[in-house]
Amino acid sequence: MTVYVVTIPGTLLTELTPAARSELIGALRPADPRTTGLGAAEELDILSFYADSPAFSLHLEVEAADTGSAERAARDLASAALRKAGLGPEAAPLGDPVITGITGE
Repeated sequence: MTVYVVTIPGTLLTELTPAARSELIGALRPADPRTTGLGAAEELDILSFYADSPAFSLHLEVEAADTGSAERAARDLASAALRKAGLGPEAAPLGDPVITGITGE
């Protein structure tokens, strides 16, 4: 198994309340990329927003056998965390996951 850092872009089509943000970060915390050498070196936050834009990126660490499995696992994790925070696909649609780092085997 390999540890991958996966970035998933998205767009907020509704307001992210402080409570929802806290719930989202809490649900994603086990996949925090800062626990990897790459994530710490790149200072990757789990959730990044772009200035003056509803666009965001989720940066997640997942363990998988291959890149396709890593992308699916990250997307599933992100979707579940967004739902837990009260943000379904209609409120926070996600783009395609991208492998942004491979930290080891």
